[in-house]
Amino acid sequence: MTHERDTKSLHAVNLGLGTNILLAIVKTTFGILGHSPALLAEGINSTSDVAYYIAASIFIRMANKPADSDHPYGHRQFESIGSLLIGAFVVTTALAVFWDAVDKVWDFADGVAEYTTSHPFALYVALGTIFIKIFLSQYTRNLGRETGNPVVQALAFDHRNDLFSASAATIGIFLGQRGLPWVDPLAGAFVAILIFRTGLFILRESSTDLMAIIPSHDLAERVSDILKTVDGVTQLEELQAHRFGPHIVLNLTIGIDGALSVYQGDHISTRVEETLLNSIPNVRRVHVHYHPAEADHANMSIDEILKSERKYKSPHHPEYYE
Repeated sequence: MTHERDTKSLHAVNLGLGTNILLAIVKTTFGILGHSPALLAEGINSTSDVAYYIAASIFIRMANKPADSDHPYGHRQFESIGSLLIGAFVVTTALAVFWDAVDKVWDFADGVAEYTTSHPFALYVALGTIFIKIFLSQYTRNLGRETGNPVVQALAFDHRNDLFSASAATIGIFLGQRGLPWVDPLAGAFVAILIFRTGLFILRESSTDLMAIIPSHDLAERVSDILKTVDGVTQLEELQAHRFGPHIVLNLTIGIDGALSVYQGDHISTRVEETLLNSIPNVRRVHVHYHPAEADHANMSIDEILKSERKYKSPHHPEYYE
C-alpha cells in the first residue's frame, strides 16, 4: 500500500515536471520573441515550477527511506518539508513576477516604454496552457486525495494557480493585441498576485503539518467512540496527535479503576493500543498512559479533552503530597 502511494506520488511529480519543462521553453521563447510580458511572466512561472518539481521529487524519495534508530517513525516529515519548500518557491516567484510587471505598467504610464503588438501565436500558446493545466489540475488533485501526500496536494494547487494565471495572461494578450498595450503587463501583475496567494496557502498548510497540534475534532470523536468499546476504560482525559507524513501518532491518557493491579492496567492499555491501530488505518503508533479515574474528568466533552493538559508531578515536588 505504501509502495503504491509513493509510486503515484512520484508519477504526479514526474508528469508535472515534464510538462512544465516543455511549457517553460515554449512560453519563455514566445514571450520574448512575441513581445508579450504576460506570456513571459507565465514562462518565468513555469521555469520556477521546474525547479521546485525537482526539489519535490528529491523530498519524496527522501521520505521513502525506512525508519532507523534516529527516526523511529520513519522519514515521512520530509513530505511536509518538501511542501513548505514549494510554498517558498511560489512566493518568491510571485514577488519577482509582480515587480517586473508593475515596472512595465509604470513605464507605459510614464510614456517611457514603447509597445510592440505581441505575435498572434502568443495568444495560442496561452490558450494551450489553459487546456493543459485544466487536465493536470484535476488529475493531480485526484492523486493528492488518493495518496494524502502534502507534496502532491501542493502541486495540485500550483496547477490550479497556473490555470488561473494562464487565463489572466490570455485576456491580457488578447486585449493588448487590440490596442490596449498596458493590459498585457497588468495581466502579468495579476498573475503574480494569484501565484502569491497560492504560495501563502501552501506555506500555511505545510507549516500546520509540521507543528505538533491537537487532533481534529472528528479524529478525537472517533478515538473516544472506539475507547467506549474497550472493557476497563472508564475515561478519556487527554488526547494529542502528531503527524508524520500520512501517519499519525496518538498520545492519550485514560482513567481506569484504581483498584486494579498494574498488570491489569497494562493489559487494558495494550488492548487500547491494538484496538486503535486496527480501527484507524493511518494511525502508526499509540502511546497510552493510565491511572485511577478521577471524578473531575467523568463528563469531559471532546473539546475539553483536546484542551486538557495533565500536570504530572514528581514525588519530590511539594504539591505531590497536597
